[in-house]
Amino acid sequence: MKSICFYFQVHQPFRLKRFRFFDIGKDISYFDDSANRSIMNKVAEKCYLPTNSLLLKLIKKYKGEFKVAFSISGVALEQFEQYAPKVLESFKELARTGCVEFLAETYYHSLSSVIGTEDFENQVSKHRAKIQELFGQEPTVFRNTELVYSDLIGARVGKMGFKAILAEGSDKVLEKRSPNVTYVNPYFPSLRILFRNYRLSDDIAFRFSNKGWAEWPLTVEKYVKWLGETSITDQVVNLFMDYETFGEHQWASTGIFDFMEMLPGTILKTKEFKFATPSEVAESLTPVDVVNVQSNISWADEERDLSAWLGNGMQDNAFEKVSSLSAAVNKLNDLHTSSVWGKLQTSDHFYYMCVKYLSDGDVHKYFNHYSSPYEAYITYMNVLSDFEIHVNRALQERQPDVHSEVAAPSMPKAPEQSSDPMYYFG
Repeated sequence: MKSICFYFQVHQPFRLKRFRFFDIGKDISYFDDSANRSIMNKVAEKCYLPTNSLLLKLIKKYKGEFKVAFSISGVALEQFEQYAPKVLESFKELARTGCVEFLAETYYHSLSSVIGTEDFENQVSKHRAKIQELFGQEPTVFRNTELVYSDLIGARVGKMGFKAILAEGSDKVLEKRSPNVTYVNPYFPSLRILFRNYRLSDDIAFRFSNKGWAEWPLTVEKYVKWLGETSITDQVVNLFMDYETFGEHQWASTGIFDFMEMLPGTILKTKEFKFATPSEVAESLTPVDVVNVQSNISWADEERDLSAWLGNGMQDNAFEKVSSLSAAVNKLNDLHTSSVWGKLQTSDHFYYMCVKYLSDGDVHKYFNHYSSPYEAYITYMNVLSDFEIHVNRALQERQPDVHSEVAAPSMPKAPEQSSDPMYYFG
């Protein structure tokens, strides 16, 4: 009997205020509390609360046969605590069923894994502790930010004690091999790799309401037929997607909630599938092969690499700058400063600076609250310059007779795409 493994990402960044060059040094807070609260409440009403209620109903209806998994970023959990406590309580209620697994990730939904510093492990440890505190679970499966994965990242995750990691079932990695079996990491063979079936996942997450899609409308019967057409040698179908698929990306009027309500029962009636959590898949299935992933992959855009967040001059400059503050922030060892620095590492900030076009560009625009990637870069670098001044000052005040090891803050560079220096100052 094959397994169906449902996993959902839950994430909301702390969005920045419009922060101008002339705001630097004026003790203005960085994060837009009003926007963050408003967006959280909107998504809670459209997605989190109704979908959690539906999942709870399905778990009870099928008496433990229906199971799902979540990874909820630390910054999303903080926003639940601040703005939407009812959402947090609804996730706790799901946890108490015993049919919901919570995975570990980087607390700040950061790209710290790609530079290989201790900050990555620190963020994972912080997230693990938060999951234990809120849901009473010790995560054994890791889901990196945006499914970023490579052999080296996998080996590091394995050494941290995780039994499995999720990854994108990229054709350039798997080639003709199936994503519907389990694999192992070449450097840490005890680490199981669960690859996302991106076609069947995206049929729900992206194509469900697309009337231009040849398979629209997607019915439960049609979808279960596709599941049944997987190879007889397949072990598991990993359906990984953003939780905001339900009610936010795919509105209730599209029928997405009706689809999800009918899907588990229809699948179970086939007697060909059972539902399993990622840890159950990792424990019960025998890996079929080693997979080598030398370059970083992700689940974003057509390239399925890091180009959604890194690659253009603005993104790389911003990422290098915030990463360079690691030693100073860690030396300061101040909880508030570390929290702010962590929130500035959230991958969304670099995603907003992407300048892609065509279909990928449309997706980026959908998630971008800035008027342009250049405005995102300007705002971010102004905030980062101000933050660097505060870190510098705090270190100097702590050791007034010793020169700070932090270099004097440099003014942000203007984006390469603009030849008008006045554009930078907004």
